[in-house]
Amino acid sequence: MFNSNVLTDYPQALKKNIPFTLIILRLVLGLLLLLFYWLKVDHFKWYAISFLIIGLLSDIFDGIIARKLAVSTTLLRRWDSSVDLLFFACVSLVSYLSCPQFFKDNATLILILVGSEILTYIISFAKFKKEIATHSIGAKIWTLFLFALLVELLLHCQSTILFQLTVWLGLLTRLEIIAIILTLKNWSNDIPSIYHAIQLRKGKAILKNKLFNS
Repeated sequence: MFNSNVLTDYPQALKKNIPFTLIILRLVLGLLLLLFYWLKVDHFKWYAISFLIIGLLSDIFDGIIARKLAVSTTLLRRWDSSVDLLFFACVSLVSYLSCPQFFKDNATLILILVGSEILTYIISFAKFKKEIATHSIGAKIWTLFLFALLVELLLHCQSTILFQLTVWLGLLTRLEIIAIILTLKNWSNDIPSIYHAIQLRKGKAILKNKLFNS
């Protein structure tokens, strides 16, 4: 379990920059991964998996640390959401370049999933003029499935059951995000589920998990 006491050893100014630094780290790792692929670096897939693991860990801890330091601002959460998208897009692109036949064989489902992700952003921009930053619990769980799928593809260029689970869970969580956006009266970040969105619409306060939501 994450030990928050280690943060007390850092100067206050530096501590406040830790969450944003972790977010930027994911962006750098994603771009670096594309560069490594283009340069045909030896043992590329192991670099890719290592970057993916580091990126996932940074995604988990940036929010936890930000909440512990009381710096979990709306702007930070928007950066977090946008960089997550770019990071996994980079890893997915590398997976496609490494395993084109898999993507060709499963093009329909992949395009439907990608389309559903794009749709969430279109609806959010149309309603609120802002990108999504719901960070729902369902989306967090789906990220773990996506992580496992990308690792499997990088290693074997094959996936069956895990691919199907990731696609259908992805579609369900995108539908929930769309429902959350349409339910909210005003843009808000860190909405755990559609239930919480309905409570907010009714003007009620919602209880968020201190570990997973700001």
